Amino acid sequence: MATNSALQRRNKRAPGILQMVLSPVVSLLSALFQGVIYIIDFVMKPLQDRLGVRGMAYVFVLPNLLIFGIFILLPMLLNFYYAFTGGTQLFPQNRPFVGLDNLTTLFTCDNFLDPNSCRDDLFWRAVFNTLGYVTLQVGTMVVLSLITAMVLNAKIVARGFFRSVFFYPVLLSPVVVALIWKWILQQNGLLNGLLVSLGGESVSFLTNAAWAQTWVIVISVWAQMGFFTLILLAGLQSIPGEYYEAAAIDGASRWQSFRSVTLPLLMPTMLVVLVLALIRAVQVFDQVFPFTGGGPGTATQYMVQYIYQTGFANQTKEYGLAAAASLVMAMFLLILTTLQLRLGRSSDAA
Repeated sequence: MATNSALQRRNKRAPGILQMVLSPVVSLLSALFQGVIYIIDFVMKPLQDRLGVRGMAYVFVLPNLLIFGIFILLPMLLNFYYAFTGGTQLFPQNRPFVGLDNLTTLFTCDNFLDPNSCRDDLFWRAVFNTLGYVTLQVGTMVVLSLITAMVLNAKIVARGFFRSVFFYPVLLSPVVVALIWKWILQQNGLLNGLLVSLGGESVSFLTNAAWAQTWVIVISVWAQMGFFTLILLAGLQSIPGEYYEAAAIDGASRWQSFRSVTLPLLMPTMLVVLVLALIRAVQVFDQVFPFTGGGPGTATQYMVQYIYQTGFANQTKEYGLAAAASLVMAMFLLILTTLQLRLGRSSDAA
């Protein structure tokens, strides 16, 4: 009994001690908070009195506008200026105006289908590599993302687990993805080690042009598919179930329901996925460069890597040529996106 009473007294004493310790900390934090609020009010109240409530909206937007102007708008304007200047000097005041010379260098070709006949053959090799990559990567990814989204939208066992598994690669850094797969696919890597242990021969996955191009597409699809699957899954879940019930009453098969119900109602979401996937594919760099470095040769050198090497990595840094190439890529993306949006509007109107 004496032991129990001692424990009870100790338990009653513990909250009091804790309160004594925390009370000064809470008071200090409260005073700091009130001080910060006072300083903010001291600065903002005169501004509000002068600008009014509507004018304060511009005050809150101003930091974002400054960040946008300094880190996005200003570099875009500088890039446009550099595209029409020449030389190897970095500072704008030291660069002579050359007009369309940089664009002329890029587009001087005897036969546009033969990069060897072009004045800047590396640019056109990068263009053709990018077109091939975009066609295969985007087409494969959209189809697989749609199939995966439809499977994950169905009533399957451990559906939440599989949704997390498919989305997990999206959370990885592109450089981490590239290094992991490079470790797996290199000449003495994990996959070749497995092939040799099974009695086969090692394969030059990274030094053979066809294999390197194939694996670049496979890895990019694996790394990005979860993001587009999530978007398509949200689109599928927004389709009312009554439409499928009506189709089933009319005797429609699964394929007919998919073709007549799912696809038409999912088309706006598909358009968003297609535009985002195309923009991301054209701008591919951070995943490919650590993986293959653009090789073997120029087999996996794409547009952004050409711009990077021309402007920054080569011994002779041609900033004007790199800026002109980036303008060409930007115009291509603008035209492509505009065409897709117009096709989407025409399909909605129909």
